Amino acid sequence: MKIMKQLTFIIEKYKKGGTNVKEQLSWKVGGQQGEGIESTGEIFASALNRLGYFLYGYRHFSSRIKGGHTNNKIRVSTTPVYSISDDLTILVAFDQETIDVNIHELSEDGIIIADAKFKPVLPAHYDLTLIDIPFTEIATELGTSLMKNMVAVGATSAIIGLEPSAYQNVVEDLFLRKGESIVEKNMEAIRTGANFVKEQVGDALADYQLANADGQKRMFMIGNDAIGLGAIAAGSRFMAAYPITPASEIMEYLIKKLPEFGGTVIQTEDEIAACTMAIGANYAGVRAFTASAGPGLSLMAEAIGLSGMTEQPLVIVDTQRGGPSTGLPTKQEQSDLMALLFSTHGDIPKIVMAPSTVEEAFYDTVEAFNLAEEYQCPVILVTDLALSLGKQSVEPLNYNQFEIRRGIIEREETIPEREEKSYFKRYEVTESGVSNRVLPGTKNGIHHVTGVEHDEVGMPSESPENRKAQMDKRMRKLNQLNNDFNQPLFIHSEHEDADLLVIGINSTRGTIQEVIPRLANDGIKANHVQVRLLHPFPKEELENEMEKAKNVVVVEHNATGQLAAIIKMNVTNVKIESILKYDGNPFLPNELYQACKELV
Repeated sequence: MKIMKQLTFIIEKYKKGGTNVKEQLSWKVGGQQGEGIESTGEIFASALNRLGYFLYGYRHFSSRIKGGHTNNKIRVSTTPVYSISDDLTILVAFDQETIDVNIHELSEDGIIIADAKFKPVLPAHYDLTLIDIPFTEIATELGTSLMKNMVAVGATSAIIGLEPSAYQNVVEDLFLRKGESIVEKNMEAIRTGANFVKEQVGDALADYQLANADGQKRMFMIGNDAIGLGAIAAGSRFMAAYPITPASEIMEYLIKKLPEFGGTVIQTEDEIAACTMAIGANYAGVRAFTASAGPGLSLMAEAIGLSGMTEQPLVIVDTQRGGPSTGLPTKQEQSDLMALLFSTHGDIPKIVMAPSTVEEAFYDTVEAFNLAEEYQCPVILVTDLALSLGKQSVEPLNYNQFEIRRGIIEREETIPEREEKSYFKRYEVTESGVSNRVLPGTKNGIHHVTGVEHDEVGMPSESPENRKAQMDKRMRKLNQLNNDFNQPLFIHSEHEDADLLVIGINSTRGTIQEVIPRLANDGIKANHVQVRLLHPFPKEELENEMEKAKNVVVVEHNATGQLAAIIKMNVTNVKIESILKYDGNPFLPNELYQACKELV
């Protein structure tokens, strides 16, 4: 049965309901890719962020430039939120497909506001509120149909009780460079959209008004921007990369920002060139890095081995996405874990870090550069699409929380005068495994660099004794890293005798954090651990947490349980269950909650 509620019935329904402001709601806008869906969500969220609301946003988009359904879901709250919501309060639809694809998420009291242009209808068996508003017609009358997204933003504002003036600064930031008249036209579109709803409905939708926020200033940023900012804060002044989803925003951010600090970004012909160029820049003494996704990481495998063999610092960001091959390039997955650890041929020391929030992405990026130079080896910072492109409220960053550590770099004054035909022992066998490093051009620092096995001064050597000495030296580097790494695990451990330990990696942290209190309400004592250092693996720390729990479950986005397998490789005599999702979508809190309950 198709049910279309007319405005007269809507008014009567909500007049009886009274006023009950919301502490939290979820809003989504959808339409065809390329018609301003992302900017609609950005304008809506930016205004709420500036008012002090906590936000979490996630975009669903197709792997093409234009066309195909896309939507932007934003969770708004007066208290911190770290994941997308189970349901949906308000759906803004620019086409019928948006209603058909997303209607199942709407709560019982959910509202759809849709552009009257496409004559929206509710699918069968849905008894929901549908308000059709002439977004396109209003925008056209104001000057251009392109402003229909602004009309929609205004309509939303009226429903949630937000004054159009809240968007003034946001609109100025976006359009003032085009002139004050453009700013005013867009603000007029917002006001007109708001007035249309107020005139038609009046106070009938008071139940959807948001409670006041705390007014505190916070950043609202994606993980990729945090990584780019972290690279600048770490002193990186060179990035070489090839565009790829979902890593491209790191490069795009730094193309704009890095020149302000005397740095540069080069778009290379492929990921092989990007990786080797970053190695060369690090050899010259510049903190340099590259960023890619799974397909690019595959191409970099040989170069990562070169970094390990030549003991050159190298930072790589891997933003995981759906695979294999081209796979699902714009969807969520965590299936690169084994490749991160084992894709290179031969044995090299390697550090793999896995931040789980946008804030951690910033601080861990700084630390990645420090560790790369201190241990003279490749460091891979791994995220996933939801963390890289999901947008979160972030408390002001503390730039006094970190330091720049460049490791052992010999200066001219510390190097003894070179005897004739003698060379600097760049690869000297040391107890720590870390040799003295010297930058090219330093007096008395001449040495050879090659990707084949070499002796202490870098000259090729196939001596079995030298091979073993150099290999053992390189592999000793990471012996102390677990002690030096500040927080290899995020641990929320309230129970010494937990019924359940939930382990995750990357963006699953927020969803798991939301599930733990729900389990507690059911009398289930649950602890939570998020793996932040994947290699070398924090075996002892994780074992300590596992011993406190009767059941252990690993939550991850892949089909084969890669994180669970890595844990089993390092931790013995433990039974692990897996909760896996690999359909391209992030875990919703309720589906994870139900899956955890079934395991206890």
